[in-house]
Amino acid sequence: MQLPIHATYETFLLKSLAMKTLILFAHGKDSGPWGTKINHLAAIAKEMGAEVLSLDYSDLPDPETRVVRLQTLSLPPHDQLVLVGSSLGGYVSTVASQALKPAGLFLMAPAFYMPGCSEQNPIPVADKVCVVFGWHDEIIPVEHGIRFAQAHNATLHVFNSGHRLIDVLDQIGVLFEQFLSELMTEVN
Repeated sequence: MQLPIHATYETFLLKSLAMKTLILFAHGKDSGPWGTKINHLAAIAKEMGAEVLSLDYSDLPDPETRVVRLQTLSLPPHDQLVLVGSSLGGYVSTVASQALKPAGLFLMAPAFYMPGCSEQNPIPVADKVCVVFGWHDEIIPVEHGIRFAQAHNATLHVFNSGHRLIDVLDQIGVLFEQFLSELMTEVN
């Protein structure tokens, strides 16, 4: 039996509205799961209808153990996954992307090419990758972000800021909203 056209359209609309974007945040080495950047970006994501989770890695100093925690997390139902990482969380999100295969990676001052990280050339597995850095990053050289973005054809934004990027958080929020909007449009 074939459904009337309006019933098929209504089913399509209901499925479209039910599509869920899940955003997983990964904090840096010395911060926590609900720091200033994550709170700011999570509010934007929630406003756009996404579900957000931020894992606490503060009990795990080792980057590779953090990757395993993220990769083995039991995720709530979703149609699209986005990983967002700051500093060491950027490294963790990128390495975990190889198993999780998110639609997007949004990386702020990611800890690439740093001592203590076993994958010195992490390969992102995502449809869309955005890297944000500060010109004056005192912890991770901006050249690391440029190198990564160039090697993987990622979008790169560099601000007149340091490692924490707090002074340009409003601008990063605009970038993040645009990033999510493009990803969510592609799903619907």
